[in-house]
Amino acid sequence: MQQINQIYINGQFVAPHGMELFDLHNPATAKVIAQVKLADEQDALDAIQAAKQAFPGFSRTSKATRVDYLKRMHAAVASVEAELTAAIIEEYGAPVSRAAWMAKHAANVLLEAANVLQDYDFTQRIGIADVTMQPLGVAGLITPWNSNAGFICGKLAAALAAGCTAVIKPSEMSALQTAIVTRALHQAGLPAGVFNIVTGRGETVGAVLSTHPDIAKISFTGSTAVGKHILRAGAETLKRITLELGGKSPVLILDDADLKQAIPMALQAGFMNSGQACIAGTRILVPANRLAEIEAMFVEHAANIRAGDPQDPNTSVGPMVSFKQWQRVQRYIHLGLEEGAHLLVGGPGLPDGIEAGWFVKPTVFSRVTNQMTIAREEIFGPVLSIITYKDEAEALAIANDTPYGLQAYILSSNLPKARALAAYIDAGRVLINTLAHEPRAPFGGFKQSGIGREYGTFGLEAFLEPKSVLA
Repeated sequence: MQQINQIYINGQFVAPHGMELFDLHNPATAKVIAQVKLADEQDALDAIQAAKQAFPGFSRTSKATRVDYLKRMHAAVASVEAELTAAIIEEYGAPVSRAAWMAKHAANVLLEAANVLQDYDFTQRIGIADVTMQPLGVAGLITPWNSNAGFICGKLAAALAAGCTAVIKPSEMSALQTAIVTRALHQAGLPAGVFNIVTGRGETVGAVLSTHPDIAKISFTGSTAVGKHILRAGAETLKRITLELGGKSPVLILDDADLKQAIPMALQAGFMNSGQACIAGTRILVPANRLAEIEAMFVEHAANIRAGDPQDPNTSVGPMVSFKQWQRVQRYIHLGLEEGAHLLVGGPGLPDGIEAGWFVKPTVFSRVTNQMTIAREEIFGPVLSIITYKDEAEALAIANDTPYGLQAYILSSNLPKARALAAYIDAGRVLINTLAHEPRAPFGGFKQSGIGREYGTFGLEAFLEPKSVLA
């Protein structure tokens, strides 16, 4: 069993001041695979102090210097891609195809940030003023377990591109990934203190970052409930805060859609990352006059969705990250049954043939109303709801009748009509007939899906403050 007993502060691997030991599990077997020594409040304070001392020098580095740093970081993380893929499978349970993408993404975001920075002009003339974009200061970066390595690298890339220094609090449930990424980033040879990585609990390390006066910026990805807590905590010092939170994304299948293409894409959108994705398309809106046909096709195509061993290349849905998460998803499946939804595929319990691990049957409910609990709350598991609409006006009303607004999907053979409907959907991103990602386009949510944007120029400017000089 592995022992992870170091954190990274001021350019050095050090033993945490904290003494709490945390067990890491393999969610496919439920067995303990590693033990992590967690950082505490003192470790967070030490990391903040290191980042604060490094900020004056780093914030004055040239754009070319920071581009070079980002490219070196990209090369370093890319060099551990195979090791990182294996860790993602082992401690998170992502199917091998998804894990490979996640590991590659962790490196790519660093190169993408370098490209954005290369093209970015920090000063522009506006009227009689020179307006300069100035780095905010020390950034606190808090990452979730469902794509830990990618979020560490993505948030850090934007902060460093802007000239900020950083303290990162990764999920304690992703310590294997964190250890691999930290070793790689150390090899890139950045100045001591520019970034610090402190694995600890949210109520300890995260609380210090959210309240400390020397943290100028918080970037958090996680649940809406925790995001609200961070927003309240940061208000006392008026921190700049970016929150990428929950979602309940609608998938609008229009009456003109080619169902042979639309149904498999809707399933893929809903079950991506084993359903543990804030952007998962979990509310599938379909024309009422085609419900019977659509239900039959969902049953047909869902038979190809396999939950099981994440090492098997035929697996598309891996286990839930923890027993607690498995219990949460099971509770929602039972709620769907109790509230009268029609179980089309899946249901409670472990998938057939699986006796260990935190696996969930890929589940699709039909004849769901948008007021049912399974249609209102983020489940964060492979559970989808089919909701009917009578016309496109009602489809838009249902799509927007949610406290969330992170992402939406439109499946249609009429692109102009789909684009017109997209303009009326309250979501930070709308994907039409695609599941693609555009790394330079802003990503973030409307309503309770968050505040601010990540990626591209918008993500860079989230770590900058404009200063006007008039002479």
